[in-house]
Amino acid sequence: MNTKDVIYELRTKAGLSQDELAKKVFVTRQAVSRWENGETVPNTETLKLLSNLFDVSINTLLGAPKKLVCQCCGMPLEDEMIGRNKDGTLNEEYCKWCYADGTYTYSDMDEMIDICVPHMVKEGFSEQQAREYMQQMLPTLNYWKKYEELSDDGEFDEFKKQLIDEINALNIEGMPKVESLNALVGKFVNLEYTLPSGAGVKFLNDNTTYLGTQLECEFGGDRCFGVLANMEFILICTYEAEGANPELVMYKKR
Repeated sequence: MNTKDVIYELRTKAGLSQDELAKKVFVTRQAVSRWENGETVPNTETLKLLSNLFDVSINTLLGAPKKLVCQCCGMPLEDEMIGRNKDGTLNEEYCKWCYADGTYTYSDMDEMIDICVPHMVKEGFSEQQAREYMQQMLPTLNYWKKYEELSDDGEFDEFKKQLIDEINALNIEGMPKVESLNALVGKFVNLEYTLPSGAGVKFLNDNTTYLGTQLECEFGGDRCFGVLANMEFILICTYEAEGANPELVMYKKR
């Protein structure tokens, strides 16, 4: 679609008149009309306002002229996968897994490769093909080319180590020691737990990126431990394959 069609579709889907949209992005109704007639396109600052208002990338507003790719892991980016800056705006350079709330979540290229390879194997690559591809591709991405400039001098890695120590200190029966934590988007791990009253409850935000991992129970069986954490809490649960029949083990404020 062209920009004029994108703006019209987003505006009508949001139930806004041209005048209402104009007020929200500080322009005249005539300006909105010209956008939707294809006479003009919004300037850079207005595109940022429209991006925040409709929660879509500027690339989408412009009719998706570019194929967005995460500059840390190389994954193609759709709007719902794009990471966010500290102010909540979308950062079209990175995915939610690699960049969350203004923080880069990976600092080791080998770790990134180890995380990506199993996903690529599921898509039909052999492990060797996947590993060789990632080894060649990652160094071409901006994050790894500018790592010294973009890195936080190991601050986030220290935070992950602190979380791991706190989790292991809980000594959950049957749960192996946590060795590492990966970035996990809430939408994919936000399980619903059944309270004693029978009501269901979720503890996570679908759009937030957390740190977590999955561990096999030391006692065997078909249930796994799930670990999720951030600066505010630690959550430990168990579940069956594909997250079925989850049970909350612990929810601890930090």
